[in-house]
Amino acid sequence: MQPEEQKQLLIQQIADMMEDEAVALAKQMLAEGYPPLELLGHCREAMEIVGKRYETGEYFLPELMLAGEMLGSIGEIAKPLIDQGAGTKAKGATVLIGTVHGDLHDIGKNIVSFMLDINGYNVIDIGIDVPVEEFIRNIREHKPVVVGLSGFLTLAFDSMKETIQRIEAEGLRQGMKIMIGGGQVDETILKHTGADAYGMNAMDAVNLCKNWIPA
Repeated sequence: MQPEEQKQLLIQQIADMMEDEAVALAKQMLAEGYPPLELLGHCREAMEIVGKRYETGEYFLPELMLAGEMLGSIGEIAKPLIDQGAGTKAKGATVLIGTVHGDLHDIGKNIVSFMLDINGYNVIDIGIDVPVEEFIRNIREHKPVVVGLSGFLTLAFDSMKETIQRIEAEGLRQGMKIMIGGGQVDETILKHTGADAYGMNAMDAVNLCKNWIPA
């Protein structure tokens, strides 16, 4: 099978939720010397298809979860190969991301972290149910240019607002952008939380970061 045929088949298998086949094909392609960054780029193309199918109601949360699992499995295989070839090449701007306190959902956050990583950003993922103090501590330590607050539950919106208010109170907001995502975020929620922007999916998050600062 030619590389172009492999590429199209991989995208189709991921988009069609064929987990075993997609992971096996990715392993084969990488074993044959396929560039890992290009392969992860194809995963990104597949995720765009998955996102569109989710938006149109063809896919639901289980499909997003499965897509996240596939990305994680393929990423675990590809990333060591990228690290080998990258040498000491520095990552781009630092993005700090976490799910706010009171919320344990991490599927969307994990996909966003993965997509930002393969787009060249230095991603610091601090996990789920993150207390405000933990965000503050990590902002001081890592000095990110973008902070991403994730949350799926409605209660997360108040946690986002509380976190952002504390960031401002600590004098850490200047020179930094804050984006929110997860659940039913919209302009009303954006105003409620005080964030700079919101994203409906992982590619929105990547595009926001690209607009604010290049990788």
